[in-house]
Order: sequence, then C-alpha cells, then structure tokens
Amino acid sequence: MFAKQVRGATANPTVAPARLSVKVVRVQCSLRFFSKPSSLSAPNNKYEFRRPATTDAAGSGSATLDRATDKVAPGRVAFRGMHHVGLLCKDLDAALNFYQNILGLEINPDRPHHKLPYRGAWLWIGPEMIHLMELPNPDPFDGRPEHGGRDRHTCIGVESIKPLVERLSAAGITYTMSMSGRPAVFFRDPDMNCLEVVEMEAWR
Repeated sequence: MFAKQVRGATANPTVAPARLSVKVVRVQCSLRFFSKPSSLSAPNNKYEFRRPATTDAAGSGSATLDRATDKVAPGRVAFRGMHHVGLLCKDLDAALNFYQNILGLEINPDRPHHKLPYRGAWLWIGPEMIHLMELPNPDPFDGRPEHGGRDRHTCIGVESIKPLVERLSAAGITYTMSMSGRPAVFFRDPDMNCLEVVEMEAWR
C-alpha cells in the first residue's frame, strides 16, 4: 500500500522537486533534553547538539577538536562529525523517487558508485549524505512500531518541518509527530527505513 501511495504522489502537481536544507544530527537523550533550553553560547543548544569547543586535554570521553589549531590530545580520537548514513533499499529507482521527488534531495554526482558491486546513490543532506544501497534488507517489513521514535531511525535537522509535512501529506505518506512535543516528524521510506526530521538551529 505504501508503494502505491508513493507512485501516486509523483503524479501530484503540488509535489514539485525542491531542495530541503537539511543536516544529519546526533540526538543525545537525557533528562536535560526536556529542561529549559540553554543559551546558544553554551556547549549544547536546546536539542542537546554539542557545538565545537576547545581541546579537552584532561577530561574523559571522546576528544574535542580545537578548530583553531586542528589539534587533539594525544591518544584521543578527533571526531569530525557524521559523514553519511547507509540505508538499504530493494529497488534503487523506487527509493530515488521517494528521496528526490518527495523529499527533494539532490544526488552527489562526485561519489563513485560504479566501483561497488551493487547499485547505489549518494544524496546530499546539508553537508552530509545518505548512501542508498540496493541490497537485501534483513529487517522485517511487518511488525515495526507505528511511531518511528521507537525504532531504529536517522535524525535530520531542518530549518522548518512545515514544508516537509505538507509534502508528506500531499503524497499520502503516513507520519507521526514527536511524542515529547518537539517540532519533529517521523516517517518511513518505501523500504521501512525510518527518518526523523527535527527543527533546529544551524550547528556547523
């Protein structure tokens, strides 16, 4: 039924391809997540996304990169951020129809796909990417949680979820809103991969 909804959506003249300004983000869940938003000058903003800071030479945990000197404490891993998220699809063309024509994402033509032993495509989401891979999916289609927040999901940040919700509604795609009251929406692609899209400030 989902596939029928997607195919019908592409013929809808109200759903025109357009690029959404998006970024992949890592959500850190804690009690502070629901507390009063912190100042934007603090290490974390109101959605608990850590901002770049100076090198922590003595503290515990992963290394924090000093952007000015590009140095990190010896023995620490200098994480730069999320490069891409890999998602499995049964039919690359159907997946591209969803991600390009409904979500409005653009293909990165510079990423080599002919070197891999399977079909695939790289799609821009802000400075990061989604890598679609046409491979068998070990995850079941049936029995998945109705609300994507209770399933494995990829979280993407946008300036506003309003145009996205309008596109999903026009395409007849089922979605749920965040149960915490945040401006966030959960939905699935044709292969049942769950995406969360949340409103957020620029973080890079």
